Amino acid sequence: MSGGRIGRREVLGIGAAAAMTATVPALAARRRTFLWGAATAGHQVEGNNVNADIWLLEQVRPRVFAEPSGDACDSLNRWREDVAIVKAIGLNCYRFSVEWSRIEPMPGQFSQAYLDHYTRMVDYCRELGLAPVVTFNHFTCPRWFAAAGGWENQDAPDLFARYCGKVARAMGTGISHALTFNEPNLALGGRWAVSPPPPAFMERLAANVAAAAKASGSDRFSLLNGGDPVPMIPGVVAAHVKGREAIRAVRSDLPIGMSLAIPDNVAVGPDSGIARKRAEIYGPFFAVMDKDDFVGVQTYGRAYVGRDRDVEAPADAPRGADGKEWFPAAIGNVVRYAHKATGKPVLITENGLDAADDAKRQRFIPEAIASVEAAVRDGIPVLGYIHWSLLDNFEWFSGYGPKFGLVAVDRTSFRRSPKASAYVLGRIAKRSQLG
Repeated sequence: MSGGRIGRREVLGIGAAAAMTATVPALAARRRTFLWGAATAGHQVEGNNVNADIWLLEQVRPRVFAEPSGDACDSLNRWREDVAIVKAIGLNCYRFSVEWSRIEPMPGQFSQAYLDHYTRMVDYCRELGLAPVVTFNHFTCPRWFAAAGGWENQDAPDLFARYCGKVARAMGTGISHALTFNEPNLALGGRWAVSPPPPAFMERLAANVAAAAKASGSDRFSLLNGGDPVPMIPGVVAAHVKGREAIRAVRSDLPIGMSLAIPDNVAVGPDSGIARKRAEIYGPFFAVMDKDDFVGVQTYGRAYVGRDRDVEAPADAPRGADGKEWFPAAIGNVVRYAHKATGKPVLITENGLDAADDAKRQRFIPEAIASVEAAVRDGIPVLGYIHWSLLDNFEWFSGYGPKFGLVAVDRTSFRRSPKASAYVLGRIAKRSQLG
């Protein structure tokens, strides 16, 4: 999940070889197929991503993570099984990320072995008739990048673009849709949260980051979700633009966008700050989407926006048996907002919920998709629905506690066990008039 998130269309039965030689008209035809998918992110499922900035944060003290990622779901080795599960569920799309820290473990040193690894993933998706939706950056960056100033480094946009160009040249022909960034706006939302992180947590996080800097032999260790994001955003948006250009230089017809974390914002009171919140958290990214092909949205519920921050849900809000608000239709409202705000087609790159009881997910999925179908009937161009997540995986600060997956993963054997909700989604995908 981006945040805790992530989300296409494809003709079934096309093989890897055919994908490599597809004509532009054929690619255009595939784009018109609604994408039904499930998502993962490299650091959260692969395991032992030792050259990544967040891996280092997980190891040093004081620790802010509930537990280290460790082997994660061992998807670095079991990715074929994961891709096959997506197919078996009845979906036509798999969203996954490539790990910059594996591909460029040291500045300017690119791993052909890992470029080949991710290319094989793209090719296998095609072989099984799945659209590979590839995220170039899902939160994590190389340790050397963070130690050099991260997104505050003036060279960051060019470094990211160089990496994007390498990835595009290796596997761009087979990719269905590309996302430069996953939820780069997420950290900006902290100021608006109902309950912002307490000062003690922020002090511990600062100490954690300082320890990582020391371990790196640097006076800094800068990462987007590990400090004040405001000075980092200019570098991120410039990196999106340059990364997009680098990818397009390799394959001009590849649909490119980025995903944003957008709850269903609801104004509370006549002095609601909803317009200001949207301008602060989405505005910098909307401003550079003019040449994007779509906007990715990642939605997990509603946010009630008071004058200066979000407030608790009203007493009469619909609630589940656990007392928490229940509103799967949030995603339909966000789809409408995102299209209106950008004028772009919308790709739902993440939508789901944390639920140990899978019965909740089985209820959630049909209600959420019904709201998307209603938006499509009203003329909103929606390209696909990608559920977060395929697997129960590592959820950042929260460790392995949250359960967002359509598939359970045994923490010792790594055995995958699809849940009933996976087949609920698959049946909807098969029968839906969306595609």
